[in-house]
Amino acid sequence: MKFKTIAFVAARQKQAQTALKALKNRYESVPPSKADVIVVLGGDGFMLRTLHKHLHRKVPIYGMNRGSVGFMMNEYRETGLLRRLQRAEPIVLYPLRMTATDSRGKKHEALAINEVSLLRYTRLAAKLRISVDGQVRLEEMICDGALVSTAAGSTAYNLSAHGPIIPLGAELLALTPISAFRPRQWRGALLPAEAKVTFEVLDAKQRPVSAVADDMAVRNVRKVDVVEDRSVSPVLLFDPEHNLEDRILREQFMV
Repeated sequence: MKFKTIAFVAARQKQAQTALKALKNRYESVPPSKADVIVVLGGDGFMLRTLHKHLHRKVPIYGMNRGSVGFMMNEYRETGLLRRLQRAEPIVLYPLRMTATDSRGKKHEALAINEVSLLRYTRLAAKLRISVDGQVRLEEMICDGALVSTAAGSTAYNLSAHGPIIPLGAELLALTPISAFRPRQWRGALLPAEAKVTFEVLDAKQRPVSAVADDMAVRNVRKVDVVEDRSVSPVLLFDPEHNLEDRILREQFMV
């Protein structure tokens, strides 16, 4: 890939800001709105915010890790950036679209690149009914919550909740319970990427639940629909020797 204009954006942390200054001194840059490619300096959280900010521009985004985990980032180096961008391999991500209906009947929509999660926010456990493509698959689950994860997000909250890691090319979603009390033996399901998942909150007044799409939260939800949205397709760039597919594969062998 050849890019004529580059924009640099950085998280507020000191090491990200130091990297921003160094790269701007070394390479010509433009504002993100005028760039052919955006170079992100920070961690996965800042990368997610940047992806959301530029979702509809379809500008490729290349991250360099100046945060902690950096699962969605490349290794940070000041030298050779132009060559790395030319060699970078694109990964297309398809986000989830959450449509949450609250206790007043108002609908809220949001996109999630990693996952949509439902979470209790009082001492009482949530009660959820789960349907897939209009068919009830779990009549009642008593739990802290549940989530639907993309393949790209399967190594984030989904993995912490003991959900499966999904290779990017599998075209699957993970449906994962969060601290399920009943049915205690249910560990979740792998669903086709085109599946529509519906959560109904039972006894919502006494057992309130919030729905979260990445970092956008809606309180007091009664119903949440989750479906993959292929009309939006952000592109991440990775060094050939350190791509996201390989990271997801390696993560499955971590002990």
